[in-house]
Amino acid sequence: MILGIPKRTLTIIAVLVGVGLIYVLGADKRTSSGATPGSTGCVMAVTADVLNVRSAPDPNAGIVGKFKKDAQTGAELDVQNGFRKLGDNKWAAAEFLKPAQGNCG
Repeated sequence: MILGIPKRTLTIIAVLVGVGLIYVLGADKRTSSGATPGSTGCVMAVTADVLNVRSAPDPNAGIVGKFKKDAQTGAELDVQNGFRKLGDNKWAAAEFLKPAQGNCG
């Protein structure tokens, strides 16, 4: 016990304070939707029921993730072969993305 408070209770309080600090310090990197903008400040919304995220701007490239309809994601201005770059080794078909926020060119 420390100051009459059990160590377990103090540990729980410390963890909650730490999580709160991490959340507050990361707030400047999130948008209101929770999506992180790309380097251009661009946020795209998914229009397909399920959108595959691929490792390269090629319809045959490996799938590295998926988004559901109305999900929002940060994106870059780079569009190649009909795919918009979302991040390093992350590309999605541009026809199923619409600008939600920022300068998406």
